[in-house]
Amino acid sequence: MIHSMSRLITVAAILVLASTVGSAEGEWTRFRGPNGSGISEATTVPAKWTERDYNWKVNLPGIGHSSPVVWGGRILVTSGDPETAKRFIRCLHSADGRVLWQREYPSRTYAQHRDCCYATATPAVDAEGVVVTWTTPEQVILLALDLDGGELWRRDLGPCVLESGCSGISPILYQDLVILENDQDDLSLDPGYTKDPPEPPGTSFLIAVDRKTGQTRWQVERPTSFAGFGTPCVYQAEDGRRELIFTSTARGLTGVDPQTGRINWELNQQLRDRTISSAVVGSGLVFAGSGVSIRGVRCIAVRPGSQEQTPEVAYEVTHAVPMVPTPLVKDGRLFLWTDDGIVTCLKAASGDVIWRERVGGSFYGSPVWVNGRLYCIAKNGDVVVVAAADHYQLLSRVPLGELSYATPAVAGGVMYLRT
Repeated sequence: MIHSMSRLITVAAILVLASTVGSAEGEWTRFRGPNGSGISEATTVPAKWTERDYNWKVNLPGIGHSSPVVWGGRILVTSGDPETAKRFIRCLHSADGRVLWQREYPSRTYAQHRDCCYATATPAVDAEGVVVTWTTPEQVILLALDLDGGELWRRDLGPCVLESGCSGISPILYQDLVILENDQDDLSLDPGYTKDPPEPPGTSFLIAVDRKTGQTRWQVERPTSFAGFGTPCVYQAEDGRRELIFTSTARGLTGVDPQTGRINWELNQQLRDRTISSAVVGSGLVFAGSGVSIRGVRCIAVRPGSQEQTPEVAYEVTHAVPMVPTPLVKDGRLFLWTDDGIVTCLKAASGDVIWRERVGGSFYGSPVWVNGRLYCIAKNGDVVVVAAADHYQLLSRVPLGELSYATPAVAGGVMYLRT
């Protein structure tokens, strides 16, 4: 559902929430919005609300863990049928949730982890249309549609080897490129793996394709270790140089030239476990984490390098670190929200702990920052709201009434929540 509140929304449903109709404080074009930061400049989303405060709510076909994206009054959201594995891409009007169009893509069922589904990757959207990804054991699909649902191009990037059976690799759009990080599994590295002979490792790579045609512009082959599902972000150096930031178990943290695919620098052996959360940038640093099962092991703060300068680990956090939820950096503070509901506020520049508190619950969604508050959806569907300040304050806990593994989206002063 998706809900929209005068300034809120939920999706199996989508809900929409906002206290008043606001101006367009930017679009929400990818996982966690602008550059994956999770930060919105909206001021109209309330800290607490009731069922009566939603602008609207709509049901969606199937189920999904992906987040909505928003462009020009259109909400794009994916879902999948758990019985047939059919994929759905649905476009909704942001004002009232009515369906503008829907596209369906038949597929086949296959074994997945119990917490997985057939729609885990978040789309990316811009003025030209929407780009979505999904995987099966035989295919990694990268698909571009225009904003009216017409197909622009489609790529099959080859087989996908994943222990969990599902992939959360989400694309981003950068200038005239579509960027995708495709890190797969070497199943023989799992201590419990017994198949003889072992299945060959998956093929891992970074790829940039032309936004208009889908043709490959560059591709960087990667060694295969444990699959990672982080979404890349862009780091801008003091000299104005921009580079894509990728995470992986095999290569740690990597800075890549967006136009050529040249590797500018790499910090190897720093993320030795699975990289499920995404890297974020702030306070002149790059923050990235890794972990095991549902437990984060480390989060590192890195001063990026260049072709001439070696990157440097500024500090490392090893206590109360998230595995799945992505960190958030705002106003000199680093917020870590763990899978088991511990929230830590640190000084982003030094890693010094300001406060650490347990909010409770279990989380796959990542926090977003709106008007001095953090919003994060627990797996049971509770939206937990905490003050993003130097003193801990739990502001509210609002139940959506359904399970949710997604991250909120915020655009035009409205928050969209998926269940």
